[in-house]
Amino acid sequence: MQRGNVLVIGNSGVGKSTLINALLGEERAKTGWGTEGTTEELAIYESEKLNFRLIDTVGFEPSWFKGMRAINAVIKWSKNSAKEGHADTQINVIWFCVEGTAGKLFAKSIHDLSRATSMWPSVPVIVVITKSYSEPDRTRNIEMVYNAFAKQKKYTKNLRKVIPVVAQVFVLNDNAFAPPEGLTELIEATNELMPEGMKSSEHDIAAYKLNRKRFMSQAIVSVSTTAAVVVGAVPIPFPDATILMPLEVALVNSLAQVYEIKKDEASKNLFNTIVEVGTVSIVARQAIGAAKAIPGLNIGAAALNAIVAGSIVAVLGEGTIYVFEQIYLGNKAVTYIEWVKKMFNTKFTSSLQEIIKTLTDKSSQATDTKTVVKLMGDVLKAMFGK
Repeated sequence: MQRGNVLVIGNSGVGKSTLINALLGEERAKTGWGTEGTTEELAIYESEKLNFRLIDTVGFEPSWFKGMRAINAVIKWSKNSAKEGHADTQINVIWFCVEGTAGKLFAKSIHDLSRATSMWPSVPVIVVITKSYSEPDRTRNIEMVYNAFAKQKKYTKNLRKVIPVVAQVFVLNDNAFAPPEGLTELIEATNELMPEGMKSSEHDIAAYKLNRKRFMSQAIVSVSTTAAVVVGAVPIPFPDATILMPLEVALVNSLAQVYEIKKDEASKNLFNTIVEVGTVSIVARQAIGAAKAIPGLNIGAAALNAIVAGSIVAVLGEGTIYVFEQIYLGNKAVTYIEWVKKMFNTKFTSSLQEIIKTLTDKSSQATDTKTVVKLMGDVLKAMFGK
């Protein structure tokens, strides 16, 4: 079975390192007492006794600054897991350690957990109640955990198990002690969840990479749109959209690089098809003519040209992102040109007309490029969620 990774996380002093040492069967993780905790940075442990690795984390602290240190350490580890060659550091199961003797699970602790593991929204969680010395305490603590998570709806869906444990013998008095408890159940539950966790982490990594590509791509579209507004505002004849071709070619090539579209003959035909939509196509020409024919429009020619130019590039960019994303996900082939044409001839037309109408309505008093750029930014943010 492929060896997975378990993130051991929780407040400082709850007994994470003691738990890890108990499972490893040797003193390898530092242990200590108090609120400061003992783990200086994230550390990974392996043992032949376990089918999974254990990732020990710095504990959450009450103060904001120290708390962010713990959260940022996990976030940094998670982002590195998304890089090529780092698949063995992906988080597959999360142990959220809660101290049983505290008798309280604060919403802040669950919120810190959610922030630290935000890159793993579908990875299963086991709440490990440490220092759970008696049966009545365990019953109360399990109820405490479920009640606390029930108030945090966003994260409740990942909660799979709540397991009280005693990591090492605890002396109650001269005649009584609490023996180790729950460790076997914790290992079995983790092994049971590991296949699901591996699929979940792969899904979460793919979603993270896709979101990063969208973020970078929309930044490229934003820059290109601004450049188009400036080009369109230049006082020269603007009978069609061919003046935007250099910008559109650069835009499409940049987006292709983000989505890892290989440059070959097939992709060249695809790129040419996309650029054609925003330059010499009937759609682009009709958009320009329709904008200039709006009844009662009180807007300067330069501002109108800027709106049309920016709108064409903005919609072309968003459409290209959609096409390249479908190819990146394997839903469409680079050679499927007819689908691209059909998509642009419908989506491009409606989106372009909607943006131009919105902008011209809002720009009745606009006479300068700066005002148009600001208005376009507001409209695009509302339409595309930038």
